[in-house]
Order: sequence, then structure tokens, then C-alpha cells
Amino acid sequence: MTTPSQAYRNAANSPAGRHAAEAAKEARDSVKSAAHSAKETAEEVGESIGDQVSEFASDVSRKAGEYASDVSRRAGKQYGRARDAASEAYDEVHDRAVDNPHVTLALAVGLGFLLGAFLVGRR
Repeated sequence: MTTPSQAYRNAANSPAGRHAAEAAKEARDSVKSAAHSAKETAEEVGESIGDQVSEFASDVSRKAGEYASDVSRRAGKQYGRARDAASEAYDEVHDRAVDNPHVTLALAVGLGFLLGAFLVGRR
């Protein structure tokens, strides 16, 4: 009777065992080669996608900068208009107050009374 180790040794040394070992080595080499080529392809695709993403990001950044610049310019114009309107209104009120001091005093007293009544009424 043969022992399990003798059976294994005989099977490994047989021509079929040698052929199976060579086939396994070839399969291993084929898998390594396929994995290597897949890795290279993935790197090329990754670089292409990276370039596209980079180009898209720079385009978005440029457009956002242009939009921010446009909004800033428009806000500056509106601020200037509002400042001019407030200055003109102040000058107009000041001129009217200088021309009619008694009316100005009466308006101030009336507004003070209304404000006081409103604040006391809220308590």
C-alpha cells in the first residue's frame, strides 16, 4: 500500500503532473500580462479623464470669476446710485428745514410723540 505522500510525489513527477504545472505557470503568466495591460489602459483612461476634469474645472472657475466680476460691477453701480439718491434727499430735506424752521420743529415734535406712543403701547 502507498502512503498519501508517496501518491502525491508520484503524481507530481508523472508527465501529466509536469504538464499541469507548466499549464499553471503559463496561466499565471497570462493573468499577470493581462493585469499589467489592464493597469496601463486604466492609467491612460484615468489621465484622459483627469485632463477632461481639469479642463472643465478651469472653465467653471473662469466663468465663475467673470460672473463675480459682473455682479461686483453692477453692485458698485447700484451703490453709487443709492448713495447719490440719499445725498440728494438729505440736501433737499436740509434745504427745506432751513427755509421753514417752525414746520421742521413741529414735525420733529409730532414724530417724537408718535414714536413715544408706539413704544409705550407695545409694553
